[in-house]
Amino acid sequence: MILSLIIKTTIAYYLLLFLTRVIGRKIIAQMTFFDFAIGVTVGTITGNIALGTKTDSLSASIVLTVFALLTILTDFIHLKSHLFRKYVGSEPVVLIKNGKIVYENMRKIRYTINELMMQLRKKNIFDIGDVEFALVELDGKVSVQPKSQKQAVTPQDLKLSTSYKGLTKDLVIDGKIMDENLKDAGLDKDWLITELSHKEVTDYKEVLYAGLDTTGNLYVSLKKEKDEKDGQYGLE
Repeated sequence: MILSLIIKTTIAYYLLLFLTRVIGRKIIAQMTFFDFAIGVTVGTITGNIALGTKTDSLSASIVLTVFALLTILTDFIHLKSHLFRKYVGSEPVVLIKNGKIVYENMRKIRYTINELMMQLRKKNIFDIGDVEFALVELDGKVSVQPKSQKQAVTPQDLKLSTSYKGLTKDLVIDGKIMDENLKDAGLDKDWLITELSHKEVTDYKEVLYAGLDTTGNLYVSLKKEKDEKDGQYGLE
């Protein structure tokens, strides 16, 4: 009994892992109501595979596979057909236009003023009059465009030139050197050890994180700083 349960759970786990990889990351990264429904259904079917009888597990496995294929087909049609995308995936809804609340849209999606104000405050906006447009996206989040006179000034507005700033390359994570990133930066382990020694780090295994930005600056954070005392930062 226990061995059978372990085997079925293992099969369910790897089947779910494989199919979710096939379906893609969107179900987590851009969770819409439809994606949420798919996630709940997939989880329920997977539970039936693990806990059901042999016949039930086989049936559930087939259902899960078909469900995943239908999801992929739906996503494909979603990409190809604007009409399908509009009626199945819905579209963003305007809640504020030119500083005025669009009450009819608020009523259609059952969105209250309290909910709208909460979402605006999360964007550091406390006055509806400061908003040019506010829209509810497919994932339920609110996107806000402040009025032009309320937007932060950028270097481009001041006609100031700025240097390029790209992604920081992770070179050490939790005491382990990221050899691929180091090689991609045109550097080697000897360079890294030398740079760490300049920061009084004798062993890279003591490093919690080290990253190289596009200006060549190496940021280093140790697992335990030299001047840190036990219990200094609370739970330790």
